[in-house]
Amino acid sequence: MILSKRPDVERFLKEPTPDIRAVVIYGKDRGVVRDRANALAKRVVERPDDPFDTAQLTESDVEADPAKLEDELSAMSLMGGRRLVRLRLNGEKAGPDKAAAEAVTRHVEGHLNPDAFFLIEAGALGRDSQLRKVGEKASGCAVIPCYEDEAGDLARLTRDTLANDKVSLNSEALDLFVSRLPKERGVARAEIERLALFLGPGSGINATAADLTDFLGVEPEASLSDAAADAFGGKVGAAQAALRRAAAEGEGGPAAVRAISYYLGRLRRVLTLHKNGVDLQAAAKASGVFWKQEREFLRQARAWNLEAILEIQGEVLNADRACKTSGSPDQLIAERLALMIAGRARRLGL
Repeated sequence: MILSKRPDVERFLKEPTPDIRAVVIYGKDRGVVRDRANALAKRVVERPDDPFDTAQLTESDVEADPAKLEDELSAMSLMGGRRLVRLRLNGEKAGPDKAAAEAVTRHVEGHLNPDAFFLIEAGALGRDSQLRKVGEKASGCAVIPCYEDEAGDLARLTRDTLANDKVSLNSEALDLFVSRLPKERGVARAEIERLALFLGPGSGINATAADLTDFLGVEPEASLSDAAADAFGGKVGAAQAALRRAAAEGEGGPAAVRAISYYLGRLRRVLTLHKNGVDLQAAAKASGVFWKQEREFLRQARAWNLEAILEIQGEVLNADRACKTSGSPDQLIAERLALMIAGRARRLGL
C-alpha cells in the first residue's frame, strides 16, 4: 500500500491501521523521513527509545549479520505488549535492501512475531529497489514516499515548532522567515529552534518582520538578487550597478548568472501557473515571492510571457557555459547578459 497524499499520510501517522505490520518511509530529504518515522514510532510503542520495547538496527548491523533482522522480528518484548524493530538504511547497497525486503515479506505473511512492528527508514529508493517493490505490493505493509518541503510545509513546521516554545510570527514575518529557510528539513528545523531561542522561549511574543532584522541580518547575495530583479524589470543602470557591487563583495560572474537563472525560473513558474488558471498574485505567493518584492515582481510578470522567457533561457544557458570556460571574462559575460535581458524587458514595455 502506497501513502503519498498528505492527508492520508498524516491520518496514518496519527492512527496506524491495525492490519499494517511494516512501514517503509523513504525519500531524499532524510529530515522529513526522520520526522515521520519518529511520529509513527511514538504511536506504535509508549517508549520508542527504550531498548526493552525497541530494537534499533542499522545498515551495518544487517551487513554484519543478515540473520539479525529476522531474529529481532521474531523476539518478544521483554516488557510485554507490542515490540518495535526500527531499521535505518543509509545508502543504496543491494544487500541490506534485499535483506529488508525478505524480512518484510516473511513478517507480513505471519512467519515472525505478529506483535512486532517493522519500521524502515531509507533514502531515495529507486524503482529497482527490492524493498520498495515488496512494500508497495504487500497487503500488510505501507510505503510512504517523502518529498522536498515546499513553502507551505516549511510555514507549517515553523508555526508548530515555535508554538511549542509559546512564540509566534505574524504573517509578514512568517513569509520573510520561510523565504530564507533551506528546504532540507533537518537544517530548517535547526534554524527554527534557533529563532525560538532568539525570540525568547515562553515570552508569548508574536514577532513582526522588523523584529527579525537582527536575526536574519543581510541576505547573502542580496546584490545579485537585486541585479536579477532589475534586469528583468528593464532597469539597465541599476542592474549593472548591482552586479558591480556584488563583484566588489566577492561574487563573480558565475554566481551572477546563477542568480539570473534562479529569477528566470521563478518568473517562468509564475507565468506557467497563471497560464493554467491560477491568479497571478496567488501564483507569486505559491512560488515564494517575498512580500516586499511582490508588487515589482507582478509588474514584470504582466509584461513578460512564456515565449520571451524561453528565448532568454537559451541565452542564460549560453552565458553559464561561457562563464565556466577557463580564462573567460565571466564578469563581463554576466553584465552583458543582464543588459540584454533589461533591453528585452524595455521592449516589452517595462
